[in-house]
Amino acid sequence: MSENAALAVPAHAVAPASIGWGDELRATFALAWPLVIAQLAQNALHTTDVILLGWLGPAYLAAGTLGTTFFMPFLLFGVGVVGAVAPLVAQARGARNIKAIRRVVRQGFWVAILLAALLLPIVLQIKPIYRVLGQDPVATDMAEQFVQIVAWSLFPAIGIIALRSFLSAFDATRAVLVITVLGVVVNALAAYTLIFGHFGFPRLELRGAAIATLLTNIVMFLVMLAYVVRHRRFKRFNILMRFWKPDWGYFRSIFIIGTPIALTVLAEVGMFTAAALLMGRIGTDEVAAHAVALQCASMAFMVPLGLGIAATVRVGVAYGRGDREAVRKAGWMAFMLGTGFMVISCLAFLFLSRPIVSLFLNPDIEANANAVGLAVSFLAIAGIFQLVDGAQVTAAHALRGLSDTKTPMFLAIFGYWLIGLPTSYVLGIVLGWGGVGIWTGLAVGLAVVAVILVTRFAMRERLGLLRRMGTIEA
Repeated sequence: MSENAALAVPAHAVAPASIGWGDELRATFALAWPLVIAQLAQNALHTTDVILLGWLGPAYLAAGTLGTTFFMPFLLFGVGVVGAVAPLVAQARGARNIKAIRRVVRQGFWVAILLAALLLPIVLQIKPIYRVLGQDPVATDMAEQFVQIVAWSLFPAIGIIALRSFLSAFDATRAVLVITVLGVVVNALAAYTLIFGHFGFPRLELRGAAIATLLTNIVMFLVMLAYVVRHRRFKRFNILMRFWKPDWGYFRSIFIIGTPIALTVLAEVGMFTAAALLMGRIGTDEVAAHAVALQCASMAFMVPLGLGIAATVRVGVAYGRGDREAVRKAGWMAFMLGTGFMVISCLAFLFLSRPIVSLFLNPDIEANANAVGLAVSFLAIAGIFQLVDGAQVTAAHALRGLSDTKTPMFLAIFGYWLIGLPTSYVLGIVLGWGGVGIWTGLAVGLAVVAVILVTRFAMRERLGLLRRMGTIEA
């Protein structure tokens, strides 16, 4: 097979400039739906651990939550940086540059190894850091047991992103889905076995949950790597060939494009974390209601997120081959699909809020009455910001396909931390609106970011975002 043949892809992947809107709809949907389900399955990994640790008791669940809360920002940072592999590979694919694809993926592994090695020693310091922050000593000691093991999953977990980005850029999203579902099964079986000591294994409790997470990430990484190396469509890329040969240009490009992605993700996650802390200042019922509304919103968010990842790929491919019309259609199609779905979820949250909340909190229990009422009101506001949340995530990912990440990072930090969070504080705490005010502030922050990012994509040519289109170096 020649290099050009190795780059041959389905018709919906690299299409001519004359592709119609109907074809773009089918292409985006075909690429995105496995990613949406894979994102939901990824959430199921964490949900499984929460359920099983909850069976052990509140102390174990609290310790596991403390450990995960500390670990996740570091993991998300690594995932965000290596996520730059997706637009870079998509652009190289559009330019039909097989050497660039190989080099980007190889340097993605290099960056993953470097980041994991740098972050690991910090993550292992959970105990002294939590003591400085005044956390409960007993819960901190238990959380340390979890983190001391799960921290080692940084290496395979970040490495998975390099492989997943490569596969997504070549529309092999069904493989990503199958491997993610495999991970859910492995994690559930391993966690159940090791946490409780079934099938002749010792009862390891928190350590068992951590080992299961580490094992799951290793299995997913090895299976995904084997698929890429052995599948006839991808083995010709020889992504491991001359693995130790540096390519500093692409190494720097991953950091230049990926670091703003990572910081953008952390800015949004940080805003919601800070909102939860503000809820804690109001009352326990508010925190419980916030958790329910946030879980519902995050599940719905997986759909536009999957569409956004698809937008990065399709915009990146069009950018790489120098096709302005394809860039336009790919970006706007993802935007329309993302916001279109969020209209449906918005209506569901507005008119079915009480039945949805009842899935989490039993309304027949008198002690739950206040929390249920709060969750219903929070979910109604969450329905409103579903619209802008879908818009901002698809626009941000479309811009990533153009390698435009630095300015969107500053815009996101501005919208989340200088608009959204202060508005939440003023409305919720100062003016006494309570949790409703905090959620209103979140919606305002997301709306500001959505408007700015959508406008930026619309003005991409006037802003010079396409000036290097079709100039992928070997």
